[in-house]
Amino acid sequence: MDVVKVSKRMSKALRHQPERLGLSLDPAGWVPVEDLLAAMHLTREQLDVVVAENNKKRFEVVDGRIRASQGHSVAVDLGYEPAEPPAVLYHGTPAGNVAAILEQGLLKGNRHHVHLSGDTATAVQVGARRGRPVVLTVHAGRMAADGHVFYRSTNGVWLAEHVPAEYVKTE
Repeated sequence: MDVVKVSKRMSKALRHQPERLGLSLDPAGWVPVEDLLAAMHLTREQLDVVVAENNKKRFEVVDGRIRASQGHSVAVDLGYEPAEPPAVLYHGTPAGNVAAILEQGLLKGNRHHVHLSGDTATAVQVGARRGRPVVLTVHAGRMAADGHVFYRSTNGVWLAEHVPAEYVKTE
């Protein structure tokens, strides 16, 4: 089994297109584990390996249900409570995106939130997926003091509705 390939298929099903596998997410993004296993033709042991080995800990398994921790483009309410962010967070992006971000800020696109990292290593990894990575510094403490709301997903990713350009700096 190719763990990365299966993880990507699970992400697509649990974050973006559950209907393609005949799945139906509940309002909080959960689906019964058995439904996912049947739809993806996986054993429980294979699923457990994918969940355990996912380097970003994208999936939560609780009480016989599974969901993606964040990154959805479908309507879900993950139920995260507002959280006080650290003074600085990071966002990794391909170099070609930097000029637009410094002008418009960080936009969520078709997802529910902008994703931010607590460390530069994770930001580099995220930014490298689509080109030469650039790590942007987000002044999250100032944003929060100015009334912007942050959430923290169960896998430690920081989430914000939008990050205005005034809070984003290049290294």
